[in-house]
Amino acid sequence: MSRSLAFVLNVPETPQDPEDSQEPSPYDESEVHDSFHQLIQEQSRWVAEEGLELQHRALGAGALGASGSDHQALLGPEGAPVYSTATLHILASMPSRTIAASTGRSRGAIISQYYSRTVRLRRRAGRPQLRDVGRSARPSLRLYDLELDPAVLEEDEKQGLLVKELQGLTVAQRDHILRGMPLSLAEKRCLREESRPPRGKRRAQGRHGLLSCCSRLRDSCILASHNLGLALLSGLQALMPWHYALKRIGGQFGSSVLSYFLFLKTLLAFNTLLLLPLLAFIVAVQAAFPPAPSGSAPAFRGLELLTGGGCFTHTVMYYGYYSNATLNQPCASPLDGCQCTPEAGGLPYNMPLAYLFTVGVAFFITCITLVYSMSRSFGESYRVGSTSGVHAITVFCSWDYKVTQKWASRLQHDNIRTQLKELLAEGQLRQRPRRACGRLQQAAVLGLVWLLCLGTTLVCALAVYTFSELVIQSRVSAERDGALLALPLVVCLLNLGAPYLFRVLAVLERHDSPVLEVYVAICRNLILKVVILGILCYHWLGRRVGTLKDQCWEDFVGQELYRLMVMDFIFTLLDTLLGELVWRLISEKRSQENGKPEFDIAGNVLELIYGQTLTWLGVLFSPLLPAMQIIKLLFLFYVKKTSLMANCQAPRRPWKASHMSTVFISLLCFPSFLGAAVFVCYAIWQVKPSNICGPFRTLDTMYEAGKVWVRHLEEAGPGVSWLPWIHRYLVESAFPIYLASALLLAVIYFNIQVVKGQRKVICLLKEQLSNEGEDKIFLINKLQRIYERKERSRVGRTEEAVMPPAVFTDDWDAQ
Repeated sequence: MSRSLAFVLNVPETPQDPEDSQEPSPYDESEVHDSFHQLIQEQSRWVAEEGLELQHRALGAGALGASGSDHQALLGPEGAPVYSTATLHILASMPSRTIAASTGRSRGAIISQYYSRTVRLRRRAGRPQLRDVGRSARPSLRLYDLELDPAVLEEDEKQGLLVKELQGLTVAQRDHILRGMPLSLAEKRCLREESRPPRGKRRAQGRHGLLSCCSRLRDSCILASHNLGLALLSGLQALMPWHYALKRIGGQFGSSVLSYFLFLKTLLAFNTLLLLPLLAFIVAVQAAFPPAPSGSAPAFRGLELLTGGGCFTHTVMYYGYYSNATLNQPCASPLDGCQCTPEAGGLPYNMPLAYLFTVGVAFFITCITLVYSMSRSFGESYRVGSTSGVHAITVFCSWDYKVTQKWASRLQHDNIRTQLKELLAEGQLRQRPRRACGRLQQAAVLGLVWLLCLGTTLVCALAVYTFSELVIQSRVSAERDGALLALPLVVCLLNLGAPYLFRVLAVLERHDSPVLEVYVAICRNLILKVVILGILCYHWLGRRVGTLKDQCWEDFVGQELYRLMVMDFIFTLLDTLLGELVWRLISEKRSQENGKPEFDIAGNVLELIYGQTLTWLGVLFSPLLPAMQIIKLLFLFYVKKTSLMANCQAPRRPWKASHMSTVFISLLCFPSFLGAAVFVCYAIWQVKPSNICGPFRTLDTMYEAGKVWVRHLEEAGPGVSWLPWIHRYLVESAFPIYLASALLLAVIYFNIQVVKGQRKVICLLKEQLSNEGEDKIFLINKLQRIYERKERSRVGRTEEAVMPPAVFTDDWDAQ
């Protein structure tokens, strides 16, 4: 069956007789077509007769006792294999045989015979050559089928029906249908020409292809809009932040290092989303209606950039600048002053209520975005499916053939190479079975390292708590700006030094998997930072509120968070310079090729989470703190990228960070955002605001601003009675919280069940595919046995039919 079927069409040339002078000329196209069609019928009839003759010869050769296997095809004259008529039909219907028949010897022989006849016609004297004749007078092969395959005839019939259907449509409908067809441009042009009515063809030929003014204008508009869309798409792709930089990082350092920069990009989006409502409803409104200045503002000295105090205190940067008035155009007075009514002009804007609800809405939007991002990241990271064949897919299907630029092809080459390294390393991470003694030794080392790490965390927590108490007892004044940096300096030193100690202790563990090593480092650093932030929150709301009764403690907490953020950024830059640049210079001086440091994913990611937690903690006391975080992230991206390219090397043990983004978002959601939300809610519901500053200066708690607003609405009349009802049953009641929690749990449970159902369905589909393969093997074996049995019976009957009677006589005599 693997041998190709060749039809050799030997058509003898008829001798030229006087009647040749009566042959039709090339101008008589119909007669030439009739002759050519007759030639095709003769070839087909000859092939059928030759097939029957070869079949009879095969039977005769089998009767003469051809040796060989039953599966071997019988040989005809000249040693060519001879098949039955049914086999020939099956071979002819195969795709490969159809292609061979359409472009092989049979078509070539027919065209050769046709060409020989047309050449004889052109040799006649007094007739012009065929190339000098117009296209309409030339012999056309389009209307006649040269293929012997009936599938081609059926396709031509379908094409004819399609042309007839297109002819019955309008020009606009015909063009719309042709544009949507999955055909080549040449085929669409051919269908358009064939479906155009004769009058339209003559008109089109008369105009020589010139379109009317309206048609040209329409085509110009379509082309312009198409080019504008392509330009906008390219512009949108260019607006994507750090698109090329992220591709370069992923190609050179792998997905593990890339996960850090993707997480930084995600934090930038979160802070932008958090900053927009604060700017729109708090900062911009208060900047448009500034309060009366309480005194002369201090001069700028430069140290305020580190401390956040000084001239920054009396700006929209901090909580104390915002008033507790109802703002509008004609009057802006406190709540206990003049009453501003809508009749006085302008729509009243309750600043305390706007401040409270804007912060609450900003946190709610952030929570929804975090939950959505976490669920989406979970769906992308833990995809249901098999990883078998991923190496072949990466090798054969990863290259983008649309890439034409040299730098883009080099970048894609590096990316595919790094992916293959990660896939191969992931397959080699299977831990070898260890003996009981080795497992006990490893467990003892792990326990000892964990005890040392937890002890270091406890020591750091005690140091922060002790130093904070010393700061409270020393009563540092606001004029001593340098002393205000003492506590942030100690906290940043501990946050910088403890992770290095953890990395040194992690060398003793010798984890087989680099993924496990990163997860352990993240867990230890997370415990350290959570404990330190917990002590600082107690220091601010538990200790500082009591000691700063006659001052604006909200401004002090906001400035403290600002100082922590600035000092954290400075220490991150120092860590980048001292930990990466100096190490690279030392390794180059020692001529060590692999002496460059690796990028610390765990430490850098935890620094990002720590900085974002500081931002969420300070939103209530400093509405512009997300803007500071955005500026910090922008600088941090370029600093880290430059240091990574210049000072770091790719991980020595490459690994695929398939779940790292999910882990980072989960840590950002539950320990970080949840802790910040609890801190802010406690400050709103339980802590008494300052009496000298801020929008809640006359209230016992910040939450009472909503109750005051409800009381005013109840006094306004029954027209707005539904607003107090909404506040009472949706804000004050605990039922919405329980309902939201129940809905969140239901969504999580539904997603888990969907994933389980997908896994079960995929397992069933795999089993069904396996059964289908076994069914095909069974049917093939069954058909093979039936074929062998029929061949044996046919060969046996043929041998009995052609065996001479003397053989039976000799056998009878012998018995």
